[in-house]
Amino acid sequence: MDERYAIILAAGKGTRMKSKLYKVLHPVCGKPMVEHIMNRVEEITPREVVTVVGYGADEVKAQLANRSEYALQAEQLGTGHAVMQAADFLKGKKGTTLVISGDTPLLTSETLDQLFEYHQGKNASATILTAQAEDPDGYGRILRDRVGIVEKIVEQKDASPEEAQVKEINTGTYCFDNELLFEALDKLTTDNVQGEYYLTDIIEILKDNGHIVAAYQTNDFEESIGVNDRIALSQANEIMRKRINRQHMRNGVSFIDPNTSYIDDSVKIGAETIIEPGVSLKGATVIGENCVITQNSQITDSIIEDSVTVKSSTIEKSTVHLQADVGPYAHLRPKTEINQQAHIGNFVEIKNAVIGEKTKVGHLTYVGDATLGKEINVGCGTVFVNYDGKNKHHTTVGDHSFIGSAVNLIGPVNVASNTCLAAGSTITDDVLENDMAIARARQVNKEGYAKRLPFLQ
Repeated sequence: MDERYAIILAAGKGTRMKSKLYKVLHPVCGKPMVEHIMNRVEEITPREVVTVVGYGADEVKAQLANRSEYALQAEQLGTGHAVMQAADFLKGKKGTTLVISGDTPLLTSETLDQLFEYHQGKNASATILTAQAEDPDGYGRILRDRVGIVEKIVEQKDASPEEAQVKEINTGTYCFDNELLFEALDKLTTDNVQGEYYLTDIIEILKDNGHIVAAYQTNDFEESIGVNDRIALSQANEIMRKRINRQHMRNGVSFIDPNTSYIDDSVKIGAETIIEPGVSLKGATVIGENCVITQNSQITDSIIEDSVTVKSSTIEKSTVHLQADVGPYAHLRPKTEINQQAHIGNFVEIKNAVIGEKTKVGHLTYVGDATLGKEINVGCGTVFVNYDGKNKHHTTVGDHSFIGSAVNLIGPVNVASNTCLAAGSTITDDVLENDMAIARARQVNKEGYAKRLPFLQ
């Protein structure tokens, strides 16, 4: 098999996006478009990848890091000019080069493999990836002769009315004989409406020199969608989201309404898990088997182990262990760890804390910068007071302790195992094992005093 090379075109600013973020860095299902392209390119195992950068070059390089070589297109003089910038890396090498746009995130590695195979089977100098479009507006048209051989590609702005009626479109993805590609690039001119070096003109140059040009038509037009504005970005997100959800369903995950479930490309979900409507799973999240994630939960960069229930809650950069349950309306902030069979109830917020096995934090409670042992009961309205206005302070509560309602634990403080904190107490000192701590003023009733209060008159 010939050596494979790849050139990713990622230099455009994307003015139609109306954004400060460079076009190829706009995310589709949680990943920048150019990263989707890089992932697909790597799956076809090229010997070398060159990414052509321009606007936002440093940001694109930071995103892809050492997965690619980089060529700078300082001036935006067209797609042909962009490919010219890769000459220092690829010119003169034998093999087949894939040229692909960084704004086509829906292309699959299967299609790219088929494109390579078709190209080699036809012994072609160039093979264009094409598709049939119901509405070809905005795309270059593939012009064939009477027997179906590709004659040239015409850009929409240069197309005659008859040519504009053609529905077979250029996806902007090609295979080229690498040596012939760079020879033909030297012959490009800017004799067109845009005054640019069109990569598409290479097709006519190769044909005029007696080389074979082929076209491989994908049967899935959706793969060919190029993202040039926010409308196309929305379409790409919708299409990829459906792909992702279908794959999870094939793997044994149940979606109550897949059309309203938003799962990033990087998320992993175990079999027999149920995903309800409105759920959003983002980043490096891993959901185990036999879980239930109820409606409108949002989980980001977190690990949810097997048989966990998350009810309408938000979880960020946290870990929830086996058979625990969270919510409804809980918020687990970063560095939270919920151990096995623990219960986190409604309107509970936890941050940078460990909740021990079978511990219950039922409702209306804040736990910050704390370590709680196992089988603790935390009463309603408890607050772990961790911030003095300058520094955060840690609180530790031992196993089998009971914390009554409306207790304030003023960190730093250590509460030993088998202790009881009386309801309404403000705990500022350490509590020893088997002690009960009461820290509240005694009640005083002022006889008849309420009659003197003006707001009760």
